[in-house]
Amino acid sequence: MFLTRSEYDRGVNTFSPEGRLFQVEYAIEAIKLGSTAIGIQTSEGVCLAVEKRITSPLMEPNSIEKIVEIDSHIGCAMSGLIADAKTLIDKARVETQNHWFTYNETMTVESVTQAVSNLALQFGEEDADPGAMSRPFGVALLFGGVDEKGPQLYHMDPSGTFVQCDARAIGSASEGAQSSLQEVYHKVITAMIPYTVLLCFLHTPMSCWNTACFSGQIEST
Repeated sequence: MFLTRSEYDRGVNTFSPEGRLFQVEYAIEAIKLGSTAIGIQTSEGVCLAVEKRITSPLMEPNSIEKIVEIDSHIGCAMSGLIADAKTLIDKARVETQNHWFTYNETMTVESVTQAVSNLALQFGEEDADPGAMSRPFGVALLFGGVDEKGPQLYHMDPSGTFVQCDARAIGSASEGAQSSLQEVYHKVITAMIPYTVLLCFLHTPMSCWNTACFSGQIEST
């Protein structure tokens, strides 16, 4: 006797007969409700931008921070549940510092993303692992920076899957933004062009966005 879909929904680590994890799918859908975030890899570095959502005139715009520094050469943009993002960001920062103290070298962007993705997979209903989360993280992350391989940009979703990208958009307007990125992106794009690109296809002033460029030295507005 097969369980109904609602019964499969109750277990975060229970596959449906179609091979689906509904709770993970719901977490991915939650990203579509978050602020739009964009990452663009250039020939000189990586530029990140996240939409500022000002829901009240009483909110202080400068308090909305959705781009954070992981290490001196790596930054991260987020979309989704910010509280979930903070847990993953803390994990990334601890990993980079441990790597530095152990090996006296900076961690690559790929290695940081992989370490965070391992935490994203640690969820379930068992009490054996006190560190396991009760549900998937409802946030997607864009890791960007410059390491020994040059400029690097990675996208990670709530399933723990991460991929390297030349340009990527996540969040509520990700579909339209991704289509626009595919039209304008080219491999030799320079560090300053992404800001012009954002102004052109997002039709919003840059004051409505958190932006940062990681090219060895961090410049942010």
